[in-house]
Amino acid sequence: MAWLTALGDGLEPVWQALLDGKTGMRPVAYAGRLRNLLAATAMDTEIPPSERLTKMACATIRKALAQANREPGDPEVRFILSTSLGAYLDDAAARTPLSGWATDVARELGAATAPIVISTACSSGADAILVGAELIRTGVAKCCVCGGADVLTPNKRLAHSALGTMSPTWLRAFDLRHDGTLLGEGAGFIVLEPESPGQSPHAILSGAGSANDASGMTVADITGLSAGYAMQRSLADANLPLSAIGLINAHGSGTIMNDTTESNAFTALFTGVSRPLVFATKGNFGHTLGATGAIEAIALILAMREGRVPPIYGLEQPLPEFSLPLAISQPTSCTARAGLSLTLGFGGFDTSLVFEAAA
Repeated sequence: MAWLTALGDGLEPVWQALLDGKTGMRPVAYAGRLRNLLAATAMDTEIPPSERLTKMACATIRKALAQANREPGDPEVRFILSTSLGAYLDDAAARTPLSGWATDVARELGAATAPIVISTACSSGADAILVGAELIRTGVAKCCVCGGADVLTPNKRLAHSALGTMSPTWLRAFDLRHDGTLLGEGAGFIVLEPESPGQSPHAILSGAGSANDASGMTVADITGLSAGYAMQRSLADANLPLSAIGLINAHGSGTIMNDTTESNAFTALFTGVSRPLVFATKGNFGHTLGATGAIEAIALILAMREGRVPPIYGLEQPLPEFSLPLAISQPTSCTARAGLSLTLGFGGFDTSLVFEAAA
């Protein structure tokens, strides 16, 4: 597995930066008027968005495959690539298909087969992993490199500013002062293969589940019912009880609606059963949109592998109604053997991934 983030691209250095409570947020110039100039960039923003997206994806996929001792051109490797809108909003005049970037990535890397392309808003990266797992489970594929990449663009910043989802202050997930999200860019990819003797995997993907609340184009179902369905389905797929989950990487976007939705979902599902520790990383990386599900899955895996959970950046005054323990102020020790990563996307796309620590 590999990632490229506003805090760097090495697994260990970026993980240490998370534990140290660092953020990649900085003022990024914009010609128009925005609610906030803060954003988290992973590459030089002078590079055109479409080129930047391809570069980020290619670099990260190469690292992930090298770590798995696989070559991009291996005929057994299937590419499951995702983004939210990629560079499309800013390149729309060229009338290139949204899937065009994935074709470019596969061509540049010398992939043996055409990529499968996913675009389910902010759940895209997680859904790419879900699809890859199903292809392997059904015997369609022997190895899948799956995840997402997304790029910060002027029109995305303008859109979130106009929607009111961009914070005018800071991204403070699950904090009483939460007032919106802040955007970032990056990439995250995981190599999935069937379990076999002699492997040394980072973790085991044991379950995946999804649901759609169909509440609105951008508005989530604030009851958390759909998010709860996604989590329940992932646990059923993993054949694990609720009590097995010791750690959750939440979506944690910092918007009042999403934070409330997650709070309601966690309360309904886990109260009286178990109390897993909850953390989130968007305060460090920014909201990386179509990449966030894959990046957050990697963060969950590292937390279980290393036995430490980074603090939620910007969280100082937890929401009183949030019923589960939150990682606050400093790294928290963790002995969880199973964890869950939840993403909530525009359009009601809710996806949950369950990972178990490798033996």
